[in-house]
Amino acid sequence: MTAVPPLSVFITGLALALAQPALADQSDRIVFDILLKGLKAGELAIDGKIAGGAYAANGVVKTTGLAGMIKKIRYDATASGSFAKSRFTPRAVEVASQRGDDRSKNTMIYKNGTPASVSHEPPRVPRPTDVDPAQQGGTIDPLTALYAVLRDVDRDEACTLNVTMFDGVRRSQVALSAPQVQGEGVVCAGEYRRIAGFKEKEMAEKTRFPFTLTYAPTPDGTRLRVVDIATDTIIGQGRLTRQ
Repeated sequence: MTAVPPLSVFITGLALALAQPALADQSDRIVFDILLKGLKAGELAIDGKIAGGAYAANGVVKTTGLAGMIKKIRYDATASGSFAKSRFTPRAVEVASQRGDDRSKNTMIYKNGTPASVSHEPPRVPRPTDVDPAQQGGTIDPLTALYAVLRDVDRDEACTLNVTMFDGVRRSQVALSAPQVQGEGVVCAGEYRRIAGFKEKEMAEKTRFPFTLTYAPTPDGTRLRVVDIATDTIIGQGRLTRQ
């Protein structure tokens, strides 16, 4: 005969279950102007959604204005996977790129958080510096990383992100830290770091790129959203400003 638990145990268990925070679904429309030396050089747009323990994002980065007239550069990317405890785990990623007349497409399929298949169209000649995909468990792709950085967050999540990226060839890292309250918003110290897979020339010129990221309240005041990122690039001061 099965023992019936006391009513007090049942009530306590129910109260604990109800006290657990519900998984918060969200949708984000993110559009930034890309400025170089104070002049608009491009645009970044991301549409992302988190629902039922999964996420999906698509993004476009493209040159505009005079920069676009000099050389057309465009990246179209999609990524999807699972989302739990503020952690993104990609399952499939596709990136189509255009640089002038050159076009290419890269695809990554993940298994248990590790890139299991990486393809390049047209095929590329491997380099000695290429990073082994099989050793990149726990990394995320650049689009997922951008969405993780730029999506709206609760105030206690601001400036806490630290992710390692793998783009199919290279390994890098983005980390946010040192939150400082500024008015109604928050300012973070950030750093992008090249780790492996880059050309020797790229590693010699610079491996760490510090930046400053600024959050402001969302229109309804319930969360924070990124409104500005400022950094020094190889070709001068760069800035992302939210439209």
